[in-house]
Amino acid sequence: MQDMLVDKLPAGNDYNQMRAFIAVAEYLSFSRAAEVLGVSPSALSQMIRSFEERVGMRLLHRTTRNVSLTEVGENLFRRVRPAAFELGEALAQTRIAGERPAGTVRVHTFRSAAQKHIEPILTSFAERYPDIVLDITIDDETVDIVARGYDVGLRIGEVIERDMVAVRLGPELRQLAIATPDYFRRHGRPEHPRDLVHHRCVRWRWPGHQAPYAWEFFENDAWFSVAVNGPLIVSDKETAVNAALQGMGIGFAVEDTVADYLAQGRLISCLEAWSAPFPGWFVCYPQQRQMAPALRAFIDAVRSGLSVPIAELSGGANVVG
Repeated sequence: MQDMLVDKLPAGNDYNQMRAFIAVAEYLSFSRAAEVLGVSPSALSQMIRSFEERVGMRLLHRTTRNVSLTEVGENLFRRVRPAAFELGEALAQTRIAGERPAGTVRVHTFRSAAQKHIEPILTSFAERYPDIVLDITIDDETVDIVARGYDVGLRIGEVIERDMVAVRLGPELRQLAIATPDYFRRHGRPEHPRDLVHHRCVRWRWPGHQAPYAWEFFENDAWFSVAVNGPLIVSDKETAVNAALQGMGIGFAVEDTVADYLAQGRLISCLEAWSAPFPGWFVCYPQQRQMAPALRAFIDAVRSGLSVPIAELSGGANVVG
């Protein structure tokens, strides 16, 4: 009769002894392995002796100073380590899947993304997930999400690190040069983006950068930039739009953030022929084998606006959706 798989699985002391062997083989140190396993070095030593008796072979060379694997021990370790790792991962994934989303999710988001994709869901999210704390940093500086200890970020597609998983949140964006009707009556309208150097412009400095942002336009299948001048430099885009509304000069803003002002006639756009779309907002996070339920809940909520949960996000490709 063919052996069943369950008959081959270690049980009881066999499992504990194999776990002890893997720990010692991993660290080549009884004291370090004992610390990781939460047992005394003497208890660990006894488990290893019992395991060697169980398999009938010496697996470790031990001296007062060094621990090394015998040839048999090396072969055994090479075979059981991947299996033990997969078993641990399977158990962890099963445990995570059954957990109620809880804990803190650290978020780094650009200000415009927070206003568009996070602020509208905050109350509903808190009601649905009372055990989750959202720790949100709103900042237009491009930071290393992993190095700064964030779990997830919201940013435009062109500044996402290549090793991150990026989930699209909406359509492409477009920046427009805008000013009040009165400004254009007094100073005329630029006919080409390079004419902006002769105008008073409201400039924006990207946080973390020394020089103000050079306005970007598209012509002949290529992007080019114009270093504009003007009486004001700010680090907040909303302040820049407000300054343009006051007639201080020509501003440069994402179209949907000034759509109401354009519809009301308070602002007028120009140079649209050179204002091409670019990748819009994404939620991005580091690739990982298992995602914590709290992080999964936040990403689902941002993606769907808390309407229909997204069952699974693929980590196989950098851009999802």
